Amino acid sequence: MDKTARLAIVGTGNIGRAMALGLVQSGRFRAGEIILTRRKVERIADLSAQGFRTQADNRDAVRRADLVVVAVEPLQLDQVLQEIRQDLEVARHVLISVVSGASLHHLARQVPAGLPIVRAMPNTGIAVGRSMTCLATNSDREDVREKVVSLFDSVGRALMIDEELMTPATALGACGVAFFLRAIRAAAQGGIEIGFHPEEALAMAAQTALGAASLILERDRHPEREIDSVTTPRGCTIAGLNEMEHQGFSSAMIKGITTSAEKARSLYAGPESPRRP
Repeated sequence: MDKTARLAIVGTGNIGRAMALGLVQSGRFRAGEIILTRRKVERIADLSAQGFRTQADNRDAVRRADLVVVAVEPLQLDQVLQEIRQDLEVARHVLISVVSGASLHHLARQVPAGLPIVRAMPNTGIAVGRSMTCLATNSDREDVREKVVSLFDSVGRALMIDEELMTPATALGACGVAFFLRAIRAAAQGGIEIGFHPEEALAMAAQTALGAASLILERDRHPEREIDSVTTPRGCTIAGLNEMEHQGFSSAMIKGITTSAEKARSLYAGPESPRRP
């Protein structure tokens, strides 16, 4: 058996593609160490041209890799798990599911007893090594936890959480990308209004947002401490902040996140029968 493959991604749609590209960009894997599967394999021909091993055979992919990521549509999940079930080895494999709404209990019923299973909720930042990935597992093996956290740390940051928080993680971590992008767009529009060309305003807004986030992550300090460092009495920063608060900026963001979480709960109310989000 060819042992060069280290990871199999079963169902290479948008998130599977993003994950593969991010892992190679990070240096964690070479393209040839990742097997990507899709029923219509011609749709990932461009990835084959980049050195990834692409094929339609899910069972063969599982037999050749130790880490198996299932990234299919929710409605395809049970069929795929039944297909690969006999090729999963408890002592060898770790199964990682990025299928929204599929509980650990549901996954465990479809695979050999005792198989280490991890639920992962990455976001689209994974393609550029900047994902926030939340993880939950049914395994108490420390080596499994360390391996999976290390895997997703290589494409951003990973956090192991209780499974009951995986649905809220959708709102803050996955939907949150869109919320912050909308904030960047709004800042760019403000920049245009005060005199910058659109491309200049967008570049300034995006880089400023990146710098602000980096201050929090790299200094490990509360946002208000960093805000205080750029806010002076009677200055322009506090004037702008107060006006945004008067217009409901913070409350709108909070309400958006809680509303998305409520919607996610209703979409994934039946984890025993995964539904399309």
